[in-house]
Amino acid sequence: MKKVRLPLTDEVARELRAGDQVLLSGSVLTGRDAAHKRLAALLEKGEDLPVCLQGEVIYYVGPAPARPGQPVGSAGPTSSYRMDIYTPPLLARGLKGMIGKGRLGPETMRAMPRYGAVYFGAIGGSAVLISKAIRSARVVAYEDLGPEAIHRFEIVDLPAVVCVDTQGGNLYEEGPKLYKQHAM
Repeated sequence: MKKVRLPLTDEVARELRAGDQVLLSGSVLTGRDAAHKRLAALLEKGEDLPVCLQGEVIYYVGPAPARPGQPVGSAGPTSSYRMDIYTPPLLARGLKGMIGKGRLGPETMRAMPRYGAVYFGAIGGSAVLISKAIRSARVVAYEDLGPEAIHRFEIVDLPAVVCVDTQGGNLYEEGPKLYKQHAM
């Protein structure tokens, strides 16, 4: 298990390989469909974004309301493909990684090696477990979106797997091939 400190540097991103199990710690942004749509609209107009994306990782999550004494409620990953139409321009602005679940689309897959980005898979169905890794949460943009606002989480040892690395390695393609080899 590799420990990875966020924000993500180019050097650390290049060392990660599809299939690596990681524990992510540090600062991460959150965002889902509605926030991504707003970011894309700003980019199309040539306007500044409300957050700097340089070296950042975005966790595709809409956290549930917090219980007393907790920074967030359950916080499981959402399906990443829904952000695919917005992701390549964000990568071009310095985004270094995403955390979500499921496959990425072909445009995002082509853009990731170009920008040295990494896609981390978080385990769907483990929202309560993941929320225990979140130490603090604050809204940094689009508060009107409620749980879909952009938050900044401080996380400690959030478990994930590198699903797509900076070289284009793709666990969704390589994993089944390895399984078939070992099953025979």
